[in-house]
Amino acid sequence: MSGEIEEDDERRRQRKLEEALEVKSLRRIISAYLNYPEAAEEDVRRYERSFKKLPPSHKALLSHYPLKFQHLRRCISTNSYFIFSMLQAFEPPLDMSHDVDGCEDPHLENFEHEHCHSEGRNASSCQSASTSGSMCCFNHAQACSQERSCVMSNPTAQLQEVQGEHQHVPISGSSAGEVENNKEISECCGNDVTDCNGNMFSSSHDWLDPSLQLNVPLVDVDKVRCIIRNIVRDWAAEGKKERDQCYKPILEELNALFPSRSKESPPACLVPGAGLGRLALEISCLGFISQGNEFSYYMMICSSFLLNHTETTGQWTIYPWIHSNCNSRSDNDQLRPVSIPDIPPASAGITEGFSMCGGDFVEVYNDSSQIGVWDAVVTCFFIDTAHNIIEYIEIISRILKEGGVWINFGPLLYHFADMYGQEDEMSIELSLEDVKKIAFNYGFELEKEQTVETTYTTNPRSMMQNHYHAAFWTMRKKKTCTT
Repeated sequence: MSGEIEEDDERRRQRKLEEALEVKSLRRIISAYLNYPEAAEEDVRRYERSFKKLPPSHKALLSHYPLKFQHLRRCISTNSYFIFSMLQAFEPPLDMSHDVDGCEDPHLENFEHEHCHSEGRNASSCQSASTSGSMCCFNHAQACSQERSCVMSNPTAQLQEVQGEHQHVPISGSSAGEVENNKEISECCGNDVTDCNGNMFSSSHDWLDPSLQLNVPLVDVDKVRCIIRNIVRDWAAEGKKERDQCYKPILEELNALFPSRSKESPPACLVPGAGLGRLALEISCLGFISQGNEFSYYMMICSSFLLNHTETTGQWTIYPWIHSNCNSRSDNDQLRPVSIPDIPPASAGITEGFSMCGGDFVEVYNDSSQIGVWDAVVTCFFIDTAHNIIEYIEIISRILKEGGVWINFGPLLYHFADMYGQEDEMSIELSLEDVKKIAFNYGFELEKEQTVETTYTTNPRSMMQNHYHAAFWTMRKKKTCTT
């Protein structure tokens, strides 16, 4: 009896530690967002210091630069206002008052290891609205059956449960605006923010208190910049070319493979690595029960805001290209604004059942309740995020129905391939040929395959364009022969 009590106590301690680690990770991510204004301002100060070192004759040739620096600060202000409005709308799925003092984990650095395919591999790693959809976020470290909190895609819709019992959290909308000066940038890191009309918005979130803000490495702030570029890819008219390269072939393939979709019993499609949710939403609009799955809190905080709190086309303005002076054809190109979203999610015409589920793909879907559930699995720039790509393929095969289809699009830029100094960090890096052989071993048959040239979160006006020759295939899970 005493042994059972000790085991229960140990499990409780372990759960408490896991929750504390996740709170610590989430605080760090929120702090990265809150550190964005100061980090961006420091970049401008660095540009100014370099400019001041020029001899007078050279400065005279760049007399417009002081105005450019002022313009950069206004762009940073606008981005900062968007970020803080997004954080105000975020409802953490965890108790942010959790005591995390003394809570250490050697793997915390990699807890939120995402990847940005844009501009090659760099230090910044990155990788709903409806009448009835939901945005689900829950503890990465917990299994799918654990309690989650849901944020609805439409505040007027009836709350919907997705695979379990949830704690429901109300949401509210917010309006666009700009922060116009450095004082207001600093206010973005506090509990209040002011728009260009002088209106003050107050946050009731204690976890946004400046005293709880952490000093995070610049690599964390780089992830925020990466998210801003991802917003363009998924939710701006400027990103349409990339979406047409990557998403359009997938959507056309799904449409052809499921020609007779029933409104009463629509096919179910899972989108692992859903990012900011556009592909999952587009699949829902085709008439599928679509569920996006995302591990990154950086992504989930932003996608929840865009899917749940945007009501009109062009409601927000961001400046995604201001963070690099390299390969710009002109200052106007670098400083150009981008309006988002290009479509309001709430009126996109999605199918009932659309949802976003937060958590690690392996932990969430490697569960007996997921066996044979899905008619289709769509992976776009996802399978190379695995520590063990074989495990991904095995789970995709397991969760598909017999005769179900797996549509994949993307390169093999393995995310953990360059984790130097992490001796226990597994990274299985297979060739495309081996990936297909593994898929055949798990009961897949290749129906269609081609190579598609594409970019990823690339500035379309940049002088440097990194292109991928992405693998695009459709595989079908073979049906079991019965005699």
